[in-house]
Amino acid sequence: MKLSDIIVADAVIPDLKAKTRDEAIQELLESLASAGAIADKDIQQFSKAVLTREKQATTGIGKGVALPHAKIKGIKKAVGTIGRSGDGIDFSALDYKPVYSVILLLSSPDDPDGHLQAMETIFKHVQRDMFRKFLRQSETKEAIVDLIQEADELG
Repeated sequence: MKLSDIIVADAVIPDLKAKTRDEAIQELLESLASAGAIADKDIQQFSKAVLTREKQATTGIGKGVALPHAKIKGIKKAVGTIGRSGDGIDFSALDYKPVYSVILLLSSPDDPDGHLQAMETIFKHVQRDMFRKFLRQSETKEAIVDLIQEADELG
């Protein structure tokens, strides 16, 4: 599975307006809806599901990255987007540092393998110092989409 199979390029937000975790998740869901990846009517339900998951354990994995995610009925295949915050957002990250890159993932509860594959793909890339660095420095949607394509080529 490639990053570009998961991330909806039209939903990428190079400059999140959100100042809080909840606002960031809401903004990314609204962007997925605007891009046609999810229905507008589902935004609140999906937000509730992601925040419920977030309450179980933080998805702020450290090194400036958060991976909020949820398995939601009605999602056919894993879908996600990326938001970049210039100021940083408190996600109660494991390293207690602000998050600058938020990668939201929604997947089907009926496809646990697909969810795991998507999480592994995302995790593989965010563990690379250069990927995190370039993602944090990417100030346009095009730059982030180019970075995703380059990451897919590297494997």
